Amino acid sequence: MRLRRRRLQRSRLYALINKDTIKKPSPALAKKLAVSGVDIIQLRDKHSPRASILKEAVSISRALKNKSTIFIVNDYPDIAKLSGSDGLHIGQSDVSLKKARSILGKNRLIGVSCSNLEEALEAEKAGADYIGLGPVFKTPTKAGCKPIGLKSLKELTRRVSIPVFAIGSITRDNLKKITACGIKRIAICRAILKSRDIQKAAAYFSVKLKETK
Repeated sequence: MRLRRRRLQRSRLYALINKDTIKKPSPALAKKLAVSGVDIIQLRDKHSPRASILKEAVSISRALKNKSTIFIVNDYPDIAKLSGSDGLHIGQSDVSLKKARSILGKNRLIGVSCSNLEEALEAEKAGADYIGLGPVFKTPTKAGCKPIGLKSLKELTRRVSIPVFAIGSITRDNLKKITACGIKRIAICRAILKSRDIQKAAAYFSVKLKETK
């Protein structure tokens, strides 16, 4: 767990393989992301049968076995455990953090999606290892969710001591607005996965985040 947490502390770029966004085989995609500067990769699949998600998660775990990239499974603590992943990510309406921890144990990471300070502080108190904070900007992935905006993002990040990843329609065009607030960690989906050159896009964000002081 110490190694995973050290890697988490160093992490800047978090990429989501959202199966609603891209249909490419995940193991090969995960490898491309890992060699392009992505620190954390999440498998997010809301619709496939659990057996299929487990099979894919196992394949990604094997593909990243000799990489320093952290692999996270969305939603399902049992799949996160059985697949050999580094941990789990949950939302406010998913399984409780306490229940997830009882399934995963102390040696895996657990991240929580939060949209305000109250949720963020509660997640930290409950033992979350990191927080996904947003949406910063309006995003089709979270339809109906009001963006928190840059001012709130900056304030919330200062109030929480565990790693915070800003998420929500972050692109090349608005990245500078994020980093200007002192934010060093971001989570991205479409800006990488929908680009013509996925590896080049991932490398771009990785380099820009490393330049942030």
